[in-house]
Amino acid sequence: MERTARYYTLGPEDGGAGISAIWFVLHGHGQLAGAFVRFFSDIAAQGALVVAPEALNRFYLVSADSAPARERPVGATWMTREDRESEISDYVEYLDALYDEIATVRTAPPPVTVLGFSQGAATATRWVLNGRAPIERLVLWGGTTPPEIDHAHNARLRHIGVTLVAGVRDQYITEEILAAERTRLESVGVNPEVIQFDGGHVISRSVFPRLLSLNGASDR
Repeated sequence: MERTARYYTLGPEDGGAGISAIWFVLHGHGQLAGAFVRFFSDIAAQGALVVAPEALNRFYLVSADSAPARERPVGATWMTREDRESEISDYVEYLDALYDEIATVRTAPPPVTVLGFSQGAATATRWVLNGRAPIERLVLWGGTTPPEIDHAHNARLRHIGVTLVAGVRDQYITEEILAAERTRLESVGVNPEVIQFDGGHVISRSVFPRLLSLNGASDR
């Protein structure tokens, strides 16, 4: 069974040889990819191709009695608790297919970073661990690895770079949660880079220079 999905890109106009890196950026709960991708224009300006896939499940963000359907804002979510395993399997397959469409058409695909924001952090981790795309760096921004990660996955996580990003005023990823996530990863041999910034549960451009230096993209 086929399913139609949409994604958005930012990057070099030629879409080919001029690309220094590929960044897949996964939005959070209730967001849409078309708006989310705009946060990453600074990364695209450094020669990277930024790809923002949209989650397969859309919903109205406000109740039916608050406004007519044509006026209610729409967001997307990667999954809910309902039929959870199928949802995960579907989006891993979707993201692998998107990687094939974007990267394998190139003779030598550039390095791939996956960045997941908020709910997208768990989605990104599951893709890295269960998909087939060769990913070099995982960035978890305002989110954490999913609870089912176990020792069977450790080897793959240890062979890629992992970065944790959180605002110092993030109401969801507090200092305690961030420290616990770092300890959890370190206990299984993963040594994450941790970046904090002056802000809340948002994407902040102030972090991009650090992320780009970790990827080597700022050397362009």
